[in-house]
Amino acid sequence: MAQLPAFFRLKQKFAAPRVADIPGEVQRQLASLDLGRTIKPGDSVAITAGSRGIANIAVITKAIVDHVKSLSAKPFVVPAMGSHGGGTPEGQLEVLDSYGITEEFLGCPIRSSMETVIVCQTAEGFDVHFDKHAFEADHVLVSNRIKPHTNFVGDIESGLMKMMLIGLGKHEGAKVYHRAIQDYNFGQIVRSVAGRVLESCRIAGGLAIVENPFDETGYIEAIAPGNFESREKELLAMAKRLLPRLPFEAIDLLVIDEIGKNISGTGMDTNVVGRKFNEHRPSRNETPKIKRIMVRGLTEETHGNATGIGLVEFTTSRAIAQTDIQKTRINCITAGHVTAAMLPVDFPTDRETIEVALSTLGMVAAEETRIVWIRNTLDLVEIECSAALLPECTGRNELEVLTDPRPLPFDAEGNLPLAGVRGVQG
Repeated sequence: MAQLPAFFRLKQKFAAPRVADIPGEVQRQLASLDLGRTIKPGDSVAITAGSRGIANIAVITKAIVDHVKSLSAKPFVVPAMGSHGGGTPEGQLEVLDSYGITEEFLGCPIRSSMETVIVCQTAEGFDVHFDKHAFEADHVLVSNRIKPHTNFVGDIESGLMKMMLIGLGKHEGAKVYHRAIQDYNFGQIVRSVAGRVLESCRIAGGLAIVENPFDETGYIEAIAPGNFESREKELLAMAKRLLPRLPFEAIDLLVIDEIGKNISGTGMDTNVVGRKFNEHRPSRNETPKIKRIMVRGLTEETHGNATGIGLVEFTTSRAIAQTDIQKTRINCITAGHVTAAMLPVDFPTDRETIEVALSTLGMVAAEETRIVWIRNTLDLVEIECSAALLPECTGRNELEVLTDPRPLPFDAEGNLPLAGVRGVQG
């Protein structure tokens, strides 16, 4: 049995705005759009609900529903998540249910279908698909989180604009748009399709959400359709400033407890792990520079979708057992990111997987190995670090060392608890 380094627990301190009264803020923001001028009593209003694990998403969606009801209109929710949930209506309802988004909680119908309407063509010459139920509504309200995309770079990345094509385009639209992105670029296709949707699909407004580094609702803003693009650029800059980071520039091995679609589009946020441009090594200008990544398992909320597991080198056999190969392949092929579904090397236990991963690092001694162990790429406030990283924490006001270095808490089978469990603090 190989010797492994001791670990200490580290706390990061982030500046973090936070919305205290989420339903109240949603109501105030939507009221600023004066939607009653557009939405008349009795009108039907489709409200989007995506597959990302957005903090407080059920509460936010219900608050939108309540605002629409206050206008004497008739709201309903549509799953807006491309090919997620296995690309089936039932699978997409299951995803929403796991977030607490149910008809009983919302007090309105959820209409789930993979059927789309081809509303027009883009200037590039391909069809624009739009969710059938949303297209038949009198109005559509788009709700989504603004954040850096895990594959693409630009002044528009993941947010309201993307929701109008990939989310509301369902599986058929997502396939078309991702293929088009290969021939053109992300920014051009997002603007092209979103522009046609705004012209043709009765978008009444949008609700943009920005999260703070603690995975909490940091900012909410209602946006008029004509301002989607300009305001989303500004909110993306805010989201990038608030993105949680790992506190070291170079890491030998990153151990991640869980990946999943509720964490990130690629299971783990490539903006955090430094693999946005190259899948198994950082680009020259990216940090942190991580040599090896190990994934221990999948989140329950991802429902077996292991998209992103192909970006890592090592995993456990139980993570492979948790993987729904069909769901994962559908999502990755639709997105044109087929390598994200490829399976890494796996071993039965955490200890064996870590030991093998460390054996591939070269001549570095165990006590000098730079290892970081995290719950997931959203939960970075408290992390576990190998003793070799302790000197780098000295004199940094944004870091607080919580424990002395101590052995990893393997159980009798050679497995670890979750990094976020208090018992790890030892």
